[in-house]
Amino acid sequence: MASLHHPTASLQSKHVLIPRNALAQKPILNLSLPGTTFTPLKLKFGGGAIRLSHGASGARMSATAATSYATALADVANSNKTLDATTADIEKIDELFSDPKVSDFFADPTLDVETKRKLLDEIAESSGFQPHTRNFLYILVDAQRIDLVNEIAKEFELVYNSLTDTELAVVASVVKLESQHLAQIAKQVQKLTGAKNVRIKTLIDPSLVAGFTVRYGNSGSKLIDMSVRKQLEDIAAQLELGDISLAV
Repeated sequence: MASLHHPTASLQSKHVLIPRNALAQKPILNLSLPGTTFTPLKLKFGGGAIRLSHGASGARMSATAATSYATALADVANSNKTLDATTADIEKIDELFSDPKVSDFFADPTLDVETKRKLLDEIAESSGFQPHTRNFLYILVDAQRIDLVNEIAKEFELVYNSLTDTELAVVASVVKLESQHLAQIAKQVQKLTGAKNVRIKTLIDPSLVAGFTVRYGNSGSKLIDMSVRKQLEDIAAQLELGDISLAV
């Protein structure tokens, strides 16, 4: 298996038109599992060791570290031909660590590394993670960089999209759209961007009243707005009524 050198790394995968459901089963915070041995991964980072700092420079260093870790994991997954499976792992991890109870547990300095590894074992087993994904989490805990895991997930997605020529489109709607409608949206975004693949993410936004919006492009810079809210705002502007407050 390709190696990840500790305290960086590149990515590739095929597209996913309809986003996977994130975490089917959230692991219980039960630390009763026995410890397990694991194959060490080596994460090789350019520019030497990553150092901690404070303020704006600290934020930049954290961003650089997140990018490096994400690229390293992507290299391993790509070489193992498990990039799609690893992407699914990262999506689950991102959702899991968005829970303050989970992030606070791993940030607790009074808990030793072995205790945190035991919980990682349980999470990995219940979620069906790839072996290198589990090992990657071990590395973050050992290096005391598990606090970067959500940033790493975002960077991983960017690397994935870049290497696979994938355009990310975020579709917001009042109700959940059917898969065939999402597929049609994906085809339209593909025509507009010329991307080889289109990956759809969905979210619910009741303020749209009806219809949907699609954000794509660099950092969601382009917008297709097919919402009733937009139509009402346009009508208000034409009638010079100013902003309309809509009761949802």
